[in-house]
Amino acid sequence: MRKELWQLLTAYILAVNLAAFILMGADKRRARNGARRLSERTLFLPAVLGGALGGTFGMHIFHHKTRHWYFRFGFPLLLLAQILGICRLATGI
Repeated sequence: MRKELWQLLTAYILAVNLAAFILMGADKRRARNGARRLSERTLFLPAVLGGALGGTFGMHIFHHKTRHWYFRFGFPLLLLAQILGICRLATGI
């Protein structure tokens, strides 16, 4: 893979992980304040699109959605799949 593509992929991964992390924190704040909540689909979307690491960190740091099995197991499984995909891209296999 060319250097420019790796740089673009790195920037994308950082942005989507930051978005996932921020969304978990924002929804936790909304939950505490009794405000309108973000849908679970909205929380899962950035994780599915490459932000599983940020979503997992956000889940644990903010102690948010940790009782829901599909978050507790889904985010780490997505992260594993994303790591394997990046490794596959890096090795060309």
